[in-house]
Amino acid sequence: MYAFLKKIKKSEWISWTALAAILIIAAYNFVYHMAFGEPATFIVFATMSALFVTVSVFVVRVRLPYLWGLICIGSILAFGFSNGILVGWANNWTYAIQSLFAAAAAVAGTIFAVRENDLRPRLRGFVALAIALLIAIGAGATWAGSVAKARASTAPAQNEVFAVPEKYDSKECPRPGRTEEFTYETKAYATDRRAVTKKAIVYLPYNYDETQHYNILYLLHGTGDSYDYWLIRNPKNKTMVDNLIYYGDIQPLIIVTPTWYVENDCADDLDRLTYTFKEEIRNDLLPAVESKYATYAHITSEQAFANSRAHRAFAGLSRGSVTTYHSALIGCLDYFGWFGNFSASRTTEEEFAAIRTGAFADLPIHYLYCTNGSYDFSLYSHYNDMQKLLRAEPRLVEGVNYSFDVFPMQYHSAANWHISLYNCLQKFFVMNG
Repeated sequence: MYAFLKKIKKSEWISWTALAAILIIAAYNFVYHMAFGEPATFIVFATMSALFVTVSVFVVRVRLPYLWGLICIGSILAFGFSNGILVGWANNWTYAIQSLFAAAAAVAGTIFAVRENDLRPRLRGFVALAIALLIAIGAGATWAGSVAKARASTAPAQNEVFAVPEKYDSKECPRPGRTEEFTYETKAYATDRRAVTKKAIVYLPYNYDETQHYNILYLLHGTGDSYDYWLIRNPKNKTMVDNLIYYGDIQPLIIVTPTWYVENDCADDLDRLTYTFKEEIRNDLLPAVESKYATYAHITSEQAFANSRAHRAFAGLSRGSVTTYHSALIGCLDYFGWFGNFSASRTTEEEFAAIRTGAFADLPIHYLYCTNGSYDFSLYSHYNDMQKLLRAEPRLVEGVNYSFDVFPMQYHSAANWHISLYNCLQKFFVMNG
């Protein structure tokens, strides 16, 4: 046995070791993605993993470990850079480890292969490489084709997981709505309750009429961003809303994008703000906004907000999604009937249990729409939290007033949340037509 092992070249040891590592990591990620029951996501991931594992076996068996460098480069590109270069590595440690193994094997394996001059069965190696390229092209074409098909769609709006159709976000709407900055007074509820002046962006649909009544969506940003994230810094979102209204896919509505930040408070524990934002909602934000704009709350009182909850929605991304749970769903279910949660949860089953007793126990949840990217670091915890909520919350029925979409090849990014907003706007307020 020792003599046999001694005959194995160092370049082959490197190839086999790196291949074994990638196999283990690939197996882990298979289980990770299969748990969500998302065929598109699983097929894309399985194809990529099978590509590199299969071709690696070919390379090692034909004794051309110097080709391992090409295989490793492909692994780095697929499992690291497809997540958004360094963002992807930070979001999923398995991708980072796999890429590091690949990089190390690429350098060391190629050096030893050249030194050993193991270049005999070239033809079989290049055949293996050609097969790998064909598989890669096929997998890439499948995903790219799905994206292109979604982008080119001219049909009325429908739920999408690959992309928003170009008709909604590539051209300015001939009848655009307008945005304006809104200032209101509140307090630092998480700390010393001092007086604080805050801002929000308010979207008003084309031909906004103060004598009418409009559904209203409160929409939160994530960590590190601000109240101008959704509609000013990412103007394609506004264009999309304009066109959804213009083509008659959704009703005209008001959108308010506040911030859950309170000056520089809680910098060492931002999650505190996700819990106390409910006080700002109830005491300051809603009264200030809906005393100025034409919503279904005819007067700004607790009873008026409660009576009009079927015309009011709350959604957010990342830590804004966490705030949606902690403050809007759990803290203000009597004021909101519709919820959107994009790329985060961090809410325990015990916290969700608060809405099953007391004053909120009999209030309907008209819709809860959850989304995440297949490469988003928050996918696993978000999905698990929602499964626990579904089992414990009889008011939520999957396929009726609850859904969870996973977007293939998307990570913690603006593109992910652009599709999320597109889909949730179609689900909200449908019973009010």
